[in-house]
Amino acid sequence: MLELYQAERCPHSTDVRATLTDLGVSYVIHNPRRPGSEGGDVLNEQTQQAMTKLGGKDSIPFLVDTDREETLYESEEIIDYLERHYG
Repeated sequence: MLELYQAERCPHSTDVRATLTDLGVSYVIHNPRRPGSEGGDVLNEQTQQAMTKLGGKDSIPFLVDTDREETLYESEEIIDYLERHYG
């Protein structure tokens, strides 16, 4: 399963969502921050803490691939990973 920690209006999150859609991949979205930017206010404290615990830092977008036991933060790295494994 793919899980994406993101914010709706973050351009980096938008790029990752577009790639997931283009590839036809199902995923779950978590919104730890208020829409606007990756530095936005924490919206969901529990989700933000889960993201930080899983990946070690408080940054979005953040992708968790539970099937492959992989975690990635940078949008370009996430997109490359998705195209390589799901394209």
